[in-house]
Amino acid sequence: LTVNCLDRHVEKSPNRVALIWERDEPGTAVHVTYRELLDLTCRLANTLKKYGIQKGDKVAIYMSVSPLSVAAMLACARIGAVHTVVFAGFSAESLAGRIVDSGCKAVITYNQGVRGGRVVELKTTVDEAVKNCPSIKHVFVAQRTDNKVQMGDRDIPLEEEMAKASSVCAPESMDSEDTLFMLYTSGSTGKPKGIVHTQAGYLLYAAVTHKYVFDYQQGDVFGCVADIGWITGHSYVVYGPLSNGATSVLFESTPVYPDPGRYWEVVQRLKINQFYGAPTAIRLLLNYGEEWVKKYDRSSLKTLGSVGEPINNEAWQWFYHVVGEGRCTLVDTWWQTETGGICIAPRPSEEKAEIVPAMAMRPFFGIVPVLMDENGRVIEGNDVSGALCIAQPWPGMARTIYGDHQRFVDAYFKTYPGYYFTGDGAYRTKKGYYQITGRMDDVINISGHRLGTAEIEDAMADHPEVPETAVIGYPHKIKGEGAFAFIVLKEQTAHTDRVKEELKTIVASKIAKYAVPDHILVVKRLPKTRSGKIMRRLLRKVVTEQSSDMGDVTTLDDPSVVKEILEAYEKYKEKGSS
Repeated sequence: LTVNCLDRHVEKSPNRVALIWERDEPGTAVHVTYRELLDLTCRLANTLKKYGIQKGDKVAIYMSVSPLSVAAMLACARIGAVHTVVFAGFSAESLAGRIVDSGCKAVITYNQGVRGGRVVELKTTVDEAVKNCPSIKHVFVAQRTDNKVQMGDRDIPLEEEMAKASSVCAPESMDSEDTLFMLYTSGSTGKPKGIVHTQAGYLLYAAVTHKYVFDYQQGDVFGCVADIGWITGHSYVVYGPLSNGATSVLFESTPVYPDPGRYWEVVQRLKINQFYGAPTAIRLLLNYGEEWVKKYDRSSLKTLGSVGEPINNEAWQWFYHVVGEGRCTLVDTWWQTETGGICIAPRPSEEKAEIVPAMAMRPFFGIVPVLMDENGRVIEGNDVSGALCIAQPWPGMARTIYGDHQRFVDAYFKTYPGYYFTGDGAYRTKKGYYQITGRMDDVINISGHRLGTAEIEDAMADHPEVPETAVIGYPHKIKGEGAFAFIVLKEQTAHTDRVKEELKTIVASKIAKYAVPDHILVVKRLPKTRSGKIMRRLLRKVVTEQSSDMGDVTTLDDPSVVKEILEAYEKYKEKGSS
């Protein structure tokens, strides 16, 4: 696998740039060639071997995005070890849980991380985590800052060891179905599940989707701003681009540091050709206005991509018209940690084929989507909605959940036997295109009408003063379930009540009167995971008044948001009863 990502490119064009590391400190990009990346990878691989890491061993990587963290992933792959990258914002408890579940022998980390101008204590978190992880023999510590951190008996200074190591490391011979990596993802139930991806099929799928969905051409600079802690970072920062001999951007910072022009300044300076990011960031940025975008030259951009959640119409239009100046192809990509790569996207397609805003549209080569009804029957024809399933296996699909194959079968193959169930609902348009309508577990039933909360959110998000919304179902005496909306307003908005009435009108006109939320609560911000997904289950607990039992909130970007929302809800209730 690493031969496909490194050695074959080094033979042909060793000085081609593999990675451009856009560090947190603005304007300090570091270029790494394929030859240099192979050198880093081999030295790191030899260091792991020296300390007893063998084929099949599990290694946790708890690092911010950097050439070294990419080399750590590739070094594991080179010696046949299995990496599990844990996003460097997760708590010690979350990290420990993943280490214990997968039985990791080592952790690779940094002394500290740097994000948005702030220092993040990575080593301290690892120390805290490994107290409860008997399987860990060694912690390899690299230096991201000049600050000294506590080093104990099992800690190994990574760069010092790499300097002594050989820069030649023969790649381990692997079977196509050997495990390449594990990545933990939350299910609808509590405990995160370790999704397992294997060698050949995964790499093939990452490579072809990267090439064809984004129309990647040799010499392009591919800018996926995802973190390596998520599947998007695995497939479209590391494995897809490198197997295609591409130049891939590593983005260490945040969209608003040092100001909301950061993405577009980077596009201008690095001459990025494909920009792949999340709707949550786009919605955040459109709040700040167009001048931050227009300040920079975006003429290098050819393709824009959206990933992580369905993109709402307002964000799509802003991304397309303001960022892309109406001349870039915008691909709204639907896929999952479990699918390994993009499954539904507007491209590839016939030349100049239409793209419908905010719609994933077309299945990728070999992907056969079907919609199922409540009774497990395939729904034929167009202009229909149902549970989105995939009818045939594809190379990138997950092979199991680590240590719990039964949970794998139950979660994905039991609901609709003979099909992979995505957990998402979808609408097939009159023309046969697919639009993802949201998670099936976020479906509510109002007076017998089935409705995805995502549909109400999309409708409300069209209001110019409402950048973000989250809608959940709550028990209703008469209707069975009602909709409760949490909304974030733009800063300068004064007339809250007027906006609420306008939102009700929009929802009524866009969907139906029955879809209008019974309650609309204004909050400062929504509870989100670090990858930008809204944690709706927390909002459900607030509204159903089970706030004493919030469950695990460590995956939240900022856990203090829970208290904030509870207080707003209590005030709202008092106002209502008075």
